[in-house]
Amino acid sequence: MAERGCPLEAVPLPAEVRESLAELELELSEGDITQKGYEKKRGKLLARYVPLTQGVDPSLQAETRIPGPSQATAPVPEQQKTRPSHARDERFRSDVHTEAVQAALAKYKERKMPMPSKRRSVLTHTAVEAYTPPDTSSASEDEGSLRRPGRLASAPLQSHAGVTPWLDQAVQGSPASSAASCTSSRPGGRPAAVPSAAAVPPGPAAHARVGVPVSSRVSSKIQQLLNTLKKPKRPPLKEFFVDDLEEVLEVQHPDPDQPKPEGGQTAVLKGELLAVGSTWPPSLLATLQQWGTTQPKAPCLTALDTTGKAVYTLTYGKLWSRSLKLAYTLLNKLTSKNEPLLKPGDRVALVFPNSDPVMFTVAFYGCLLAELVPVPIEVPLTRKDAGSQQVGFLLGSCGVALALTTDTCQKGLPKAQTGEVAAFKGWPPLTWLVIDGKHLTKPPKDWHPSAQDAGAGTAYIEYKTSKEGSTVGVAVSHASLLAQCQALTQACGYSEAETLTNVLDFKRDAGLWHGVLTSVMNRMHVVSIPYALMKANPLSWIQKVCAYKARAALVKSRDMHWSLLAQRGQRDVSLSSLRLLVVADGANPWSISSCDAFLNVFQARGLRPEVICPCASSPEALTVAIRRPPDLGGPPPRRAVLSMSCLSHGVIRLDAEEKLSVLTVQDVGQVMPGANVCVVKVEGTPYLCKTDEVGEICVNSSATATAYYGLLGITKNIFETVPVTAGGAPVSDRPFTRTGLLGFIGPDNLVFVVGKLDGLMVVGVRRHNADDIVATALAVEPMKFVYRGR
Repeated sequence: MAERGCPLEAVPLPAEVRESLAELELELSEGDITQKGYEKKRGKLLARYVPLTQGVDPSLQAETRIPGPSQATAPVPEQQKTRPSHARDERFRSDVHTEAVQAALAKYKERKMPMPSKRRSVLTHTAVEAYTPPDTSSASEDEGSLRRPGRLASAPLQSHAGVTPWLDQAVQGSPASSAASCTSSRPGGRPAAVPSAAAVPPGPAAHARVGVPVSSRVSSKIQQLLNTLKKPKRPPLKEFFVDDLEEVLEVQHPDPDQPKPEGGQTAVLKGELLAVGSTWPPSLLATLQQWGTTQPKAPCLTALDTTGKAVYTLTYGKLWSRSLKLAYTLLNKLTSKNEPLLKPGDRVALVFPNSDPVMFTVAFYGCLLAELVPVPIEVPLTRKDAGSQQVGFLLGSCGVALALTTDTCQKGLPKAQTGEVAAFKGWPPLTWLVIDGKHLTKPPKDWHPSAQDAGAGTAYIEYKTSKEGSTVGVAVSHASLLAQCQALTQACGYSEAETLTNVLDFKRDAGLWHGVLTSVMNRMHVVSIPYALMKANPLSWIQKVCAYKARAALVKSRDMHWSLLAQRGQRDVSLSSLRLLVVADGANPWSISSCDAFLNVFQARGLRPEVICPCASSPEALTVAIRRPPDLGGPPPRRAVLSMSCLSHGVIRLDAEEKLSVLTVQDVGQVMPGANVCVVKVEGTPYLCKTDEVGEICVNSSATATAYYGLLGITKNIFETVPVTAGGAPVSDRPFTRTGLLGFIGPDNLVFVVGKLDGLMVVGVRRHNADDIVATALAVEPMKFVYRGR
């Protein structure tokens, strides 16, 4: 500082003045002020403390106030040192100057102060990198102040009055440098007072002094400068591709104590052979023709209204004749520009409510006779129904241009201003055809449909909604349809003229397979219970079993549950005629409680325990397994009490039944006749599971669906799976179909299902199933609390 014009080392300066000088030097080095402005402000700062010299402007000596020695050297208390951010300029407006300052300024006019020209750091000494600068704890530094150290390094180091003492010491590698740290941690970032430099001997010894407090603001910038030198501002390229979640989410490590499967590798389970004989018809349509011509008055289907009254009974003769009329009308009476509107293989939508099984059955068989592919869908309720948009995607992907319905159903559909059926959002343009009797044309006597033998062509398409909400069409061939009817006939022991009470939706799944297809093959009489009737009278299906002396009934566990709530006061009902009670959702964990409760109440009314036959099915594999009635030689029913904790790791462990953290499941019977079944791992390569491991059930059979219509990619993944052994060898030369059911093979080769793939939820490394949430809710005690184990 002495070379500036006066020996400032010998002049006692207050800490604030020294700090202001350091900041003034910084502004000059950064180019924030000119050389002239710098000299003027510096002169004002030193005017009160430097002896007068010649040449000082008398006007600069106005309002001269020289503080006493005690005021100049005493440090300012911390609570008084905080200053507002806008007060900085006030400190540069002192009008007290001395002649010595003026002389110093005159001397500096001859020496030009270099302006910063290039932003390069001069701190290249290795000792600087290893040096620990004064601690900085000012939390109010903004982004601009953090960038200043880069500009600070561009000025010569000797020009920084407040920086030189400790930075020179760092460059020289002084071991005592760490003792020089002394800063303030106040929010304002105001540095602590700096003792007078007069107490420090001038000369080289000044660079090695110890314990000199340094301005917090300056040391903060120097700290940032050193950090920049040690590590570049721009991070390495690989750091740009680091996922932030890796720092937030804890990496899941497998628990070494978690249960692991210990059993041997499972094998492919083969079902009983499908009885092949002359009794099987060549196709389902040939069977319909046989019953329609030889047993025309035999009852086929009885429809009930919402009061339980039988409104219409369709005979096999009527079903055959009306189906023929529809087939002839579709092929010969529908034209577009003098060309037939439809040709064999085209897809046709069937839009019928759940209360009209008769017209649906006529439409379904009429399409089969015309070699068209029926696509049953739900009746759209509004023009912009979200569910109908997905159905529209299905119809578009199937190329549907014609929809069949009834006069009553069409009147209830939303209409456009023209009076025609409105265009539903997402649907392709459709032509609507009402198929009531008066709208159909009787075919000539010499006209006969080409009811060919069952082949590989698509018979019908059933819709399926995935867990993501998308709707796909599952294609079932004529050969698969026939094989399914044969397998169900053999497994359930169906015979001619039996009566079946059906509570399920007759348009899809088990309701279609049992109540519309297999029933016609065996000339059975189906009593269809509409859903609206079940809501009004949950006991109606039991009353119809009793009234029609039904031998079989097709229900879900929900129907059994509702019946229990409504059975009080009903003493005249009897279920002694039932030999088969098919529980279509027997794959769900909660069905066992409904079955047990139902048997407990109705066993006194003629229901035999062996009558209850749960089954498992999926749209892709159709019927996977069903429990056989005892008269067909089936093994006794089984149940398993499983540890839920082990199940969450995919491991089967038997547990005590009195515990609250267990899941009790019942078997869903044996594999279907003519089918091969195996259990494979859920993820990755379809390796065979171990005997005590939960996996996805896969089926190889001629009675499964063939594809997702028009979707070749996912079709290959689901319908062409090749299970392999642990060594990688295929278990069969024929592909398997994934069922989407999670389970295992238990004793007596009985199939157990513990959930569905669509309901699988993975939390950490543990697996849970949506079905079990329902089972948990149903297991809640009347006290309304859930046990921790569940």
